[in-house]
Amino acid sequence: MITAAPPRLRAAARPPRAGAVRHLGPNWYATVMGTAIVATAGAGLPLRLPGLRTACTAVWALALLLLVVLLTARVLHWRHHRDQARAHLLDPATAPFYGCLAMALLSVGGGALTLGRDWIGIRAALALDTVLFVSGTALGLVTAVAVPYLMAVRHRVEPGQASAVWLLPLVPPMVSAATGPLLVPHLPAGQPRQSLLFACFALFGLSLLATLVTLPLVFARLLTAGPPPPALTPTLFLVLGPLGQSTTAAGQFADVAPGVLPAPYHEGLAVLSVLFGVPVMGFALLWLCLATAHVVRARRHGMRFTMTWWSFTFPIGTCVTGAEALARHTGLAVYGGPAVALYAVLVATWAVAAVHTARGLVSGALLAAPVPAPAGPAPATARTR
Repeated sequence: MITAAPPRLRAAARPPRAGAVRHLGPNWYATVMGTAIVATAGAGLPLRLPGLRTACTAVWALALLLLVVLLTARVLHWRHHRDQARAHLLDPATAPFYGCLAMALLSVGGGALTLGRDWIGIRAALALDTVLFVSGTALGLVTAVAVPYLMAVRHRVEPGQASAVWLLPLVPPMVSAATGPLLVPHLPAGQPRQSLLFACFALFGLSLLATLVTLPLVFARLLTAGPPPPALTPTLFLVLGPLGQSTTAAGQFADVAPGVLPAPYHEGLAVLSVLFGVPVMGFALLWLCLATAHVVRARRHGMRFTMTWWSFTFPIGTCVTGAEALARHTGLAVYGGPAVALYAVLVATWAVAAVHTARGLVSGALLAAPVPAPAGPAPATARTR
């Protein structure tokens, strides 16, 4: 008679890599997002430096490789550690990071048509972007509904727990809105092109309005409950994501609308890209200064590297692409200059995060089980420090 193997034997029979990914959370897709935005933002700079495009294409290839590796690791995670994967969905601190998967797919897909075409050809780049755009958009719509639903009916959150992380499941439709116009010229003229462009505009509105509902909660929590813990302080930069990405999307609409939409709609989108983008980027600058001040404070209070440092990359990158869009449509150097300066900051923060992540992977610290919080009442927060 054949009997089931003991649990220890079954665990020993698992592939060695399976155990290493037990504590791999969806937040790891931020590494793909941050790497891809370094590539695409660099491609749009108002500079023509020798070798810049080749270097950006190499970074995009790295993002594609990271995406493949992480997708494989997540398959192992769901196959061998389904209990942990379900626990992530039911954890209000982890569930919003499922939006990172959708944004990782969309970011790499957009880079395929922007940069990858140089190495893999236009047909392969178009096919890759189509697959990643469709899958990323579908997943982004699911997370935009499912995560807030779980927070309402399964998670137990208080107003004082509001965090910029809550924006993560709401931003993917905006990333779709910013990358979808790249596919418009490759569709048949007429209704197919118009339908995709209007669909992207609808995704723009969906994400924008959801962000406008959520952002006041984050701002109110910051003002009334004090600064977040040092380890979570970098997540304040996540607010820049929907701001920069919405400005980027508005600029992309204006870029492709001529010849796709009849007058006066394409002129209206050109006007919208400026009248919307200028004030939004103004608020983004305000938030960038506020978030930077909090990070400096947290650093003085002992903030160490965690995976939240990847929050510096993609949001800053969207501000770079937003400034680039405004520079194209206004012709003003006042936007081209900041785009270059912010890109330098983006590359620096990406390099720091990447080096620390590599060290954590080599040492095993980043994939180790989380340390349980000590028992007892939480210490009081000093608002005046």
